[in-house]
Amino acid sequence: MKAAVANTFGSILNIEDIPMPNIESHQVLVKIHACGVCHTDLHACHGDWPVKPTLPLVPGHEGVGEVVQVGSAVKHIKQGDRVGIPWLYSACGHCEYCLSGDENLCLSQQNAGYSVNGSYAEYCAADADYVVKVPANLSFVDAAPLFCAGVTTYKALKVSKAKPGNWVAIFGIGGLGHLAVQYAVAMGFRVVAVDTGQAKRELAISLGAEAYCDFKTDNVVEDILHATGGVHASVCTAVSKAGFRQSYDVIRRGGKCVLVGLPADDMPLPIFNTVLNGVSVVGSIVGTRKDLEECLEFAARGKVKAIIEEKKLDDINEIFADMEKGEITGRIVMSM
Repeated sequence: MKAAVANTFGSILNIEDIPMPNIESHQVLVKIHACGVCHTDLHACHGDWPVKPTLPLVPGHEGVGEVVQVGSAVKHIKQGDRVGIPWLYSACGHCEYCLSGDENLCLSQQNAGYSVNGSYAEYCAADADYVVKVPANLSFVDAAPLFCAGVTTYKALKVSKAKPGNWVAIFGIGGLGHLAVQYAVAMGFRVVAVDTGQAKRELAISLGAEAYCDFKTDNVVEDILHATGGVHASVCTAVSKAGFRQSYDVIRRGGKCVLVGLPADDMPLPIFNTVLNGVSVVGSIVGTRKDLEECLEFAARGKVKAIIEEKKLDDINEIFADMEKGEITGRIVMSM
Protein backbone atom coordinates (compact mmCIF):
# COMPACT_ATOMS: atom_id res chain seq x y z
CA MET A 1 0.00 0.00 0.00
CA LYS A 2 1.04 3.60 -0.50
CA ALA A 3 2.09 5.56 2.59
CA ALA A 4 4.06 8.62 3.66
CA VAL A 5 6.89 7.49 5.93
CA ALA A 6 9.20 9.39 8.27
CA ASN A 7 12.54 7.58 8.31
CA THR A 8 14.76 10.26 9.87
CA PHE A 9 13.81 13.09 12.23
CA GLY A 10 13.77 16.44 10.45
CA SER A 11 13.93 15.01 6.94
CA ILE A 12 11.23 14.99 4.29
CA LEU A 13 8.70 12.17 4.29
CA ASN A 14 9.10 9.45 1.69
CA ILE A 15 6.16 8.19 -0.32
CA GLU A 16 6.68 4.44 -0.17
CA ASP A 17 5.01 1.14 -0.98
CA ILE A 18 4.83 -0.67 2.37
CA PRO A 19 3.11 -3.91 3.45
CA MET A 20 -0.57 -3.83 4.35
CA PRO A 21 -1.17 -4.02 8.11
CA ASN A 22 -2.14 -7.38 9.54
CA ILE A 23 -4.92 -6.95 12.06
CA GLU A 24 -5.26 -8.76 15.39
CA SER A 25 -8.51 -10.16 16.79
CA HIS A 26 -9.46 -6.88 18.55
CA GLN A 27 -8.68 -4.68 15.56
CA VAL A 28 -10.24 -3.48 12.32
CA LEU A 29 -8.62 -2.54 9.04
CA VAL A 30 -9.73 0.84 7.70
CA LYS A 31 -9.41 1.94 4.09
CA ILE A 32 -8.47 5.60 4.56
CA HIS A 33 -10.48 8.03 2.45
CA ALA A 34 -9.21 11.27 4.02
CA CYS A 35 -6.71 12.35 6.65
CA GLY A 36 -6.23 15.76 8.20
CA VAL A 37 -2.78 17.24 8.73
CA CYS A 38 -2.07 18.45 12.27
CA HIS A 39 0.89 20.41 13.62
CA THR A 40 1.50 17.47 15.96
CA ASP A 41 2.36 15.39 12.90
CA LEU A 42 5.11 17.85 12.09
CA HIS A 43 6.43 17.69 15.67
CA ALA A 44 6.40 13.89 15.49
CA CYS A 45 8.37 13.83 12.26
CA HIS A 46 10.90 16.32 13.62
CA GLY A 47 11.28 14.58 16.99
CA ASP A 48 10.53 17.86 18.75
CA TRP A 49 9.04 16.51 21.98
CA PRO A 50 10.75 14.75 24.91
CA VAL A 51 9.03 11.42 24.20
CA LYS A 52 9.95 10.66 20.61
CA PRO A 53 8.24 8.23 18.25
CA THR A 54 10.04 5.17 16.98
CA LEU A 55 11.12 5.41 13.36
CA PRO A 56 10.22 4.52 10.68
CA LEU A 57 6.79 6.01 11.32
CA VAL A 58 3.61 6.53 9.32
CA PRO A 59 2.17 9.76 10.83
CA GLY A 60 -1.47 10.85 10.92
CA HIS A 61 -4.19 10.91 13.59
CA GLU A 62 -7.12 12.42 11.72
CA GLY A 63 -7.76 9.49 9.42
CA VAL A 64 -11.29 8.54 8.40
CA GLY A 65 -12.55 5.86 6.08
CA GLU A 66 -14.36 2.57 5.63
CA VAL A 67 -13.87 -0.64 7.60
CA VAL A 68 -12.82 -3.37 5.17
CA GLN A 69 -11.77 -6.11 7.59
CA VAL A 70 -12.92 -6.98 11.11
CA GLY A 71 -11.04 -8.96 13.77
CA SER A 72 -12.57 -12.15 15.12
CA ALA A 73 -13.26 -10.68 18.58
CA VAL A 74 -14.97 -7.51 17.30
CA LYS A 75 -18.77 -7.49 17.56
CA HIS A 76 -19.81 -3.81 17.53
CA ILE A 77 -18.09 -2.74 14.30
CA LYS A 78 -18.87 -4.31 10.94
CA GLN A 79 -17.44 -4.22 7.46
CA GLY A 80 -18.56 -1.09 5.64
CA ASP A 81 -18.86 1.10 8.75
CA ARG A 82 -17.56 4.66 8.35
CA VAL A 83 -15.10 5.37 11.17
CA GLY A 84 -12.23 7.59 12.19
CA ILE A 85 -8.97 6.82 13.99
CA PRO A 86 -8.18 9.62 16.48
CA TRP A 87 -5.03 10.58 18.41
CA LEU A 88 -6.26 8.37 21.29
CA TYR A 89 -5.55 5.15 19.41
CA SER A 90 -6.16 3.04 22.53
CA ALA A 91 -6.04 3.11 26.32
CA CYS A 92 -5.72 0.41 28.96
CA GLY A 93 -9.41 0.54 29.96
CA HIS A 94 -8.86 -0.33 33.63
CA CYS A 95 -6.75 2.39 35.28
CA GLU A 96 -8.27 5.12 37.47
CA TYR A 97 -8.34 7.53 34.51
CA CYS A 98 -10.09 5.15 32.15
CA LEU A 99 -12.59 4.10 34.80
CA SER A 100 -13.41 7.70 35.74
CA GLY A 101 -14.05 8.88 32.18
CA ASP A 102 -10.64 10.48 31.65
CA GLU A 103 -9.22 7.92 29.23
CA ASN A 104 -7.34 10.71 27.43
CA LEU A 105 -5.09 10.87 30.54
CA CYS A 106 -4.35 7.12 30.60
CA LEU A 107 -0.63 6.58 31.14
CA SER A 108 -0.70 3.44 28.98
CA GLN A 109 -2.41 5.03 25.99
CA GLN A 110 -1.20 4.57 22.44
CA ASN A 111 -1.35 7.48 20.02
CA ALA A 112 -2.05 7.21 16.29
CA GLY A 113 0.76 8.44 14.10
CA TYR A 114 3.10 8.69 17.08
CA SER A 115 3.51 5.51 19.12
CA VAL A 116 1.78 3.42 16.43
CA ASN A 117 1.49 3.91 12.68
CA GLY A 118 -1.23 6.31 11.63
CA SER A 119 -3.31 7.31 8.65
CA TYR A 120 -0.93 8.88 6.12
CA ALA A 121 -1.58 5.70 4.18
CA GLU A 122 -4.15 3.89 2.07
CA TYR A 123 -4.98 1.53 4.94
CA CYS A 124 -4.59 1.66 8.71
CA ALA A 125 -5.10 -0.93 11.43
CA ALA A 126 -7.04 0.35 14.44
CA ASP A 127 -8.23 -0.81 17.83
CA ALA A 128 -11.93 -1.47 17.28
CA ASP A 129 -12.86 -0.21 20.74
CA TYR A 130 -11.39 3.23 20.05
CA VAL A 131 -12.50 4.04 16.52
CA VAL A 132 -15.45 6.43 16.42
CA LYS A 133 -18.20 6.24 13.82
CA VAL A 134 -18.64 9.12 11.39
CA PRO A 135 -22.23 10.41 11.14
CA ALA A 136 -23.90 9.40 7.88
CA ASN A 137 -24.46 12.97 6.68
CA LEU A 138 -20.86 14.08 7.28
CA SER A 139 -18.37 13.63 4.45
CA PHE A 140 -15.00 12.01 5.11
CA VAL A 141 -13.18 15.24 4.21
CA ASP A 142 -15.33 17.35 6.54
CA ALA A 143 -15.05 14.81 9.35
CA ALA A 144 -11.27 14.31 9.28
CA PRO A 145 -10.09 17.50 11.08
CA LEU A 146 -12.68 17.04 13.81
CA PHE A 147 -10.88 13.90 14.99
CA CYS A 148 -8.17 16.09 16.51
CA ALA A 149 -8.68 19.84 16.01
CA GLY A 150 -12.41 19.57 16.56
CA VAL A 151 -12.43 17.37 19.63
CA THR A 152 -9.49 19.28 21.14
CA THR A 153 -11.26 22.62 21.04
CA TYR A 154 -14.63 21.17 22.01
CA LYS A 155 -13.06 19.44 25.02
CA ALA A 156 -11.29 22.65 26.06
CA LEU A 157 -14.61 24.49 26.09
CA LYS A 158 -16.17 21.71 28.20
CA VAL A 159 -13.23 21.91 30.60
CA SER A 160 -13.78 25.68 30.90
CA LYS A 161 -17.11 25.03 32.70
CA ALA A 162 -18.55 28.11 30.96
CA LYS A 163 -22.33 28.32 30.82
CA PRO A 164 -24.63 29.58 28.06
CA GLY A 165 -24.53 33.36 28.03
CA ASN A 166 -21.02 33.51 29.51
CA TRP A 167 -18.19 35.34 27.77
CA VAL A 168 -15.39 33.16 26.39
CA ALA A 169 -12.19 34.50 24.82
CA ILE A 170 -10.52 32.45 22.08
CA PHE A 171 -6.84 33.29 21.57
CA GLY A 172 -5.61 32.32 18.11
CA ILE A 173 -8.08 31.95 15.23
CA GLY A 174 -6.14 29.39 13.24
CA GLY A 175 -6.68 25.70 12.58
CA LEU A 176 -7.85 25.11 16.15
CA GLY A 177 -9.22 28.52 17.01
CA HIS A 178 -11.59 28.87 14.06
CA LEU A 179 -13.26 25.66 15.24
CA ALA A 180 -13.23 26.81 18.87
CA VAL A 181 -15.22 29.92 17.91
CA GLN A 182 -17.85 27.80 16.18
CA TYR A 183 -18.17 25.30 19.03
CA ALA A 184 -18.38 28.12 21.57
CA VAL A 185 -21.18 29.81 19.64
CA ALA A 186 -23.01 26.50 19.21
CA MET A 187 -22.72 25.89 22.97
CA GLY A 188 -24.37 29.25 23.69
CA PHE A 189 -21.32 31.26 24.75
CA ARG A 190 -20.58 34.86 23.83
CA VAL A 191 -17.23 34.96 22.05
CA VAL A 192 -14.43 37.50 21.82
CA ALA A 193 -11.68 36.41 19.43
CA VAL A 194 -8.02 37.46 19.54
CA ASP A 195 -5.62 37.32 16.60
CA THR A 196 -4.15 39.84 14.16
CA GLY A 197 -5.17 41.23 10.79
CA GLN A 198 -8.33 42.18 8.97
CA ALA A 199 -8.75 38.74 7.43
CA LYS A 200 -8.81 37.09 10.86
CA ARG A 201 -11.21 39.76 12.10
CA GLU A 202 -13.63 39.07 9.25
CA LEU A 203 -13.29 35.32 9.74
CA ALA A 204 -13.95 35.46 13.48
CA ILE A 205 -16.98 37.71 13.11
CA SER A 206 -18.36 35.59 10.26
CA LEU A 207 -18.12 32.52 12.52
CA GLY A 208 -20.15 34.18 15.25
CA ALA A 209 -17.70 36.07 17.47
CA GLU A 210 -19.30 39.22 18.90
CA ALA A 211 -15.99 41.02 19.33
CA TYR A 212 -12.44 40.87 18.00
CA CYS A 213 -9.14 42.21 19.31
CA ASP A 214 -5.99 42.58 17.22
CA PHE A 215 -3.01 41.83 19.42
CA LYS A 216 -0.75 44.03 17.26
CA THR A 217 -2.90 47.17 17.28
CA ASP A 218 -5.32 46.90 20.22
CA ASN A 219 -4.86 46.91 23.97
CA VAL A 220 -6.21 43.39 24.26
CA VAL A 221 -6.52 43.12 28.02
CA GLU A 222 -7.94 46.59 28.59
CA ASP A 223 -10.39 46.30 25.69
CA ILE A 224 -11.71 42.88 26.72
CA LEU A 225 -12.05 43.81 30.38
CA HIS A 226 -13.93 46.97 29.38
CA ALA A 227 -16.26 45.14 26.98
CA THR A 228 -17.01 42.07 29.10
CA GLY A 229 -16.07 42.86 32.69
CA GLY A 230 -13.67 39.95 32.36
CA VAL A 231 -14.42 36.74 30.53
CA HIS A 232 -15.68 33.68 32.36
CA ALA A 233 -13.19 31.53 30.48
CA SER A 234 -10.44 31.76 27.90
CA VAL A 235 -9.09 29.10 25.58
CA CYS A 236 -5.52 29.73 24.50
CA THR A 237 -4.47 27.98 21.31
CA ALA A 238 -1.61 30.47 20.88
CA VAL A 239 1.99 29.45 21.54
CA SER A 240 3.50 32.78 22.63
CA LYS A 241 4.19 34.09 26.12
CA ALA A 242 2.21 37.24 25.31
CA GLY A 243 -0.79 35.22 24.21
CA PHE A 244 -0.68 33.12 27.36
CA ARG A 245 -0.40 36.14 29.64
CA GLN A 246 -3.23 37.97 27.90
CA SER A 247 -5.47 34.90 28.06
CA TYR A 248 -4.82 34.85 31.81
CA ASP A 249 -5.21 38.59 32.39
CA VAL A 250 -8.66 38.85 30.78
CA ILE A 251 -10.22 36.31 33.18
CA ARG A 252 -12.72 37.59 35.74
CA ARG A 253 -12.63 36.45 39.35
CA GLY A 254 -13.47 32.78 39.62
CA GLY A 255 -12.90 32.23 35.89
CA LYS A 256 -10.82 29.64 34.12
CA CYS A 257 -7.92 29.86 31.68
CA VAL A 258 -7.70 26.72 29.54
CA LEU A 259 -4.39 26.03 27.81
CA VAL A 260 -4.32 24.08 24.55
CA GLY A 261 -1.30 25.38 22.61
CA LEU A 262 2.11 23.88 23.34
CA PRO A 263 4.75 26.65 23.47
CA ALA A 264 8.45 25.93 23.59
CA ASP A 265 8.97 28.31 26.55
CA ASP A 266 7.82 28.11 30.14
CA MET A 267 5.07 30.54 31.04
CA PRO A 268 5.24 32.54 34.29
CA LEU A 269 2.14 32.34 36.47
CA PRO A 270 1.21 35.23 38.79
CA ILE A 271 0.55 33.22 41.94
CA PHE A 272 -0.70 36.13 44.07
CA ASN A 273 -3.41 37.13 41.59
CA THR A 274 -4.31 33.50 40.95
CA VAL A 275 -4.98 32.90 44.63
CA LEU A 276 -6.57 36.29 45.34
CA ASN A 277 -8.96 36.12 42.38
CA GLY A 278 -9.72 32.41 42.57
CA VAL A 279 -8.60 31.91 38.96
CA SER A 280 -8.05 28.39 37.63
CA VAL A 281 -5.39 27.60 35.04
CA VAL A 282 -5.81 24.16 33.48
CA GLY A 283 -4.49 22.18 30.56
CA SER A 284 -6.75 20.30 28.16
CA ILE A 285 -5.55 17.47 25.95
CA VAL A 286 -7.68 16.14 23.06
CA GLY A 287 -10.76 14.29 24.35
CA THR A 288 -12.44 10.98 25.04
CA ARG A 289 -14.50 8.88 22.66
CA LYS A 290 -17.63 10.44 24.13
CA ASP A 291 -16.27 13.95 23.58
CA LEU A 292 -15.51 13.01 19.98
CA GLU A 293 -19.02 11.67 19.39
CA GLU A 294 -20.46 14.91 20.74
CA CYS A 295 -18.21 17.14 18.66
CA LEU A 296 -19.05 15.19 15.50
CA GLU A 297 -22.75 15.57 16.25
CA PHE A 298 -22.43 19.37 16.24
CA ALA A 299 -20.93 19.14 12.76
CA ALA A 300 -23.55 16.65 11.58
CA ARG A 301 -26.22 19.18 12.61
CA GLY A 302 -24.52 21.91 10.60
CA LYS A 303 -23.35 23.92 13.61
CA VAL A 304 -19.62 23.52 12.95
CA LYS A 305 -17.63 23.22 9.73
CA ALA A 306 -13.87 23.32 9.37
CA ILE A 307 -12.33 25.57 6.74
CA ILE A 308 -10.58 22.99 4.59
CA GLU A 309 -8.11 22.97 1.73
CA GLU A 310 -8.07 19.57 0.10
CA LYS A 311 -4.78 18.08 -1.10
CA LYS A 312 -3.23 14.68 -1.84
CA LEU A 313 -0.85 12.40 0.05
CA ASP A 314 1.89 13.21 -2.48
CA ASP A 315 1.70 16.85 -1.35
CA ILE A 316 2.68 16.14 2.26
CA ASN A 317 6.15 17.71 2.19
CA GLU A 318 4.80 20.90 0.62
CA ILE A 319 2.04 20.92 3.26
CA PHE A 320 4.62 20.62 6.04
CA ALA A 321 6.68 23.43 4.50
CA ASP A 322 3.65 25.72 4.41
CA MET A 323 2.84 24.74 7.99
CA GLU A 324 6.32 25.71 9.16
CA LYS A 325 5.95 29.08 7.45
CA GLY A 326 2.51 29.66 8.99
CA GLU A 327 0.87 29.89 5.59
CA ILE A 328 -2.13 27.63 6.21
CA THR A 329 -5.60 28.97 6.89
CA GLY A 330 -7.94 26.48 8.53
CA ARG A 331 -6.99 22.83 8.03
CA ILE A 332 -5.43 20.75 5.28
CA VAL A 333 -7.10 17.43 4.51
CA MET A 334 -5.49 14.87 2.23
CA SER A 335 -7.95 12.81 0.23
CA MET A 336 -6.68 9.35 -0.61
